[in-house]
Order: sequence, then C-alpha cells, then structure tokens
Amino acid sequence: MSRESLLRENTMVNRREWLRISAATGAALALDPRVLSAFQSQDIVTRAIPSTGEHIPVIGLGGANTFSAAARSGDIERLTEVLRTMVDNGATVLDTAPGYGASEEVSGQIAQDLGVDDRIFWATKLNVAGRGGGGADPAAARAQLERSFERLQTPVIDLIQVHNLGDPPVQLGLLQEYKAQGRVRYIGITTTNGGRYPDLSEVMRDYPLDFIGIDYAIDNRAAEDMIFPLAQELGIAVMVYLPFGRNRLWSRVEGKDVPEWAADFGATTWAQFFLKFAITHPAVTVVTPGTSNAEHMLDNVTAQTGRIPNEDEIARMVDVVDELPPPPPRRRGGF
Repeated sequence: MSRESLLRENTMVNRREWLRISAATGAALALDPRVLSAFQSQDIVTRAIPSTGEHIPVIGLGGANTFSAAARSGDIERLTEVLRTMVDNGATVLDTAPGYGASEEVSGQIAQDLGVDDRIFWATKLNVAGRGGGGADPAAARAQLERSFERLQTPVIDLIQVHNLGDPPVQLGLLQEYKAQGRVRYIGITTTNGGRYPDLSEVMRDYPLDFIGIDYAIDNRAAEDMIFPLAQELGIAVMVYLPFGRNRLWSRVEGKDVPEWAADFGATTWAQFFLKFAITHPAVTVVTPGTSNAEHMLDNVTAQTGRIPNEDEIARMVDVVDELPPPPPRRRGGF
C-alpha cells in the first residue's frame, strides 16, 4: 500500500466518529460547546496507537523549552490560555517531563484549575542519574515516578517514556511494572540524538514498547530511513519532537511567504506548513510542538484540520525547504 493510501486509510475522523471515540473513553461528557464548535466545520486528523487502536489527535503540546521557561517564571495566566486553547480546539496530548523544570507541576495544576484534566492525554518521562557512573537507581526512579503522579494530580498517567534512552533494563522494567498495575497506560522511550538511532532500534526490538519519542522535521528526515519503518513493523506509536527543527526553520523562512499552493491542503502559515509535513508520514502518531503562546498554540492545532498533503505536494514541500539558505541563530520560541 502506498504512503498516500495509508494516509487516507488511517488519518481522518469526522465529528460524529470523534464523539463516538470520545464517548468510549469517557471524554465526551467533558466536551463543552467551545470544543464542539471546533468539530462542526472541520475534520480532526487522528492516528491510532497501534498497541490498542485508541485514536488521538495528531497535534499536541510539548512542555519543554518556552513552556518550561514560562512555568519557571510563574507566568500561570499565559500558560492557562495555552492549555485552554489546546483543549478547546480538539488537541489532547500534553508531553512533559520532570527534567523540564516546573512544567510538569504547573501543567497539572492548570489542568485542575480549568477542570480539563480528564480531557488531556498526559505524557511524561522517567530518567534518573546513574549511581557512580553505573545504571539508574531503582529507588530514585520509583520516587521520580511517584512525584510525577503527584504533580500531574492524577492516579493514572497515559504515557511515560524513558527519557533519552536512560538505562532501559532498569527504567523500562519499572515502567512495565507500573503498566501491569494499571497506573500507566502506555510506556516508551525517547531520543532526539540521531547518533543513537541504532541504540533506539535495539531497544525497540528488545522491549514491548507502546511509543517512541523522536526528533523529526521537514529539514531533519533521518528518522524516515531507520526508525519509522521499524516502528511500523513492530506496531509502535511515534511521538514527534522538534518539528520546527530547534527553531532553525523559523530563521530559514524569515521574510518569506508560505507558498500559495499550500493553502490547497490548509496550510496558510509556516507553522501549519511544517506541522502538516510532520504528520504526512503514516508512522507518525502525534506531533508535540512546544509553545507558551496561545496564538501559536491555535496556529499549531489548526494543522490537525483539513486534508493531508498528497505525494506530489509532499515533494514540493521538501523542495521548498531544501532550497532555503542555511539557518542563522534561533529566533522564534516554540520547537
């Protein structure tokens, strides 16, 4: 089956189907009129988590970098508007980590204050320092996990991934235990270091993973060669990080207009252009760009509406970016 056929088969869900899926998970009761209005005129693109078939929207929110910085500064009002915008427009996945400073605690508290905690697919991470240069301390790892439950204020976390390939035998083993107890629904492992893709591939083959987290952007397509095919073969969901290329893409397109033809598939801003590309690959389950700006959040989440670019359009998108000059220093916030 071609990539385009796979996309047609496994990406679109209309409003009626979305509400059916939400009802099955108990989320429909929490939908308010602002959320419903987002579905009335647009379809939401979703993908299935291979290990269960559960569908999630393809655009979420990353809690690192600018979000984390705002959390550290105590700018709660700003982040409240980001989360409100996220859930009111059909996004559910919020990816954070203990290593992201106050991000985990602040996002958990805001979700409680807004009354939307049960409408969020909580994703966080586990990684503790090794003992004297050795493996991870199981007791410290367990303590970090318990703190995540406290900070997110939830008895069950949807997804916990081992951060940066940290000691899989100890930390994935612990996550398997928590999953067996029903306290974690999905487990996985992450890396954003291309040099460690062979290590990631080995872990993917050796452990029963539900997810992996990896870097992928229109100018960083290395995951397509090794990781994405393996994820599809093994039935592992893919969470994409850094879809804006650690901000280098913003620098590369500064002063340039989005191609007019991109409007044919609903991309009228560069953020939508980059995110639309990231979700074209059928291995990708969800993309989690980071932001601490509600307008940027709305811009990002709009990329999960409308149609997926076809093969010819994907090639044109790549050509546009490949012809851009090399990136100067970072500019815009949000990864």
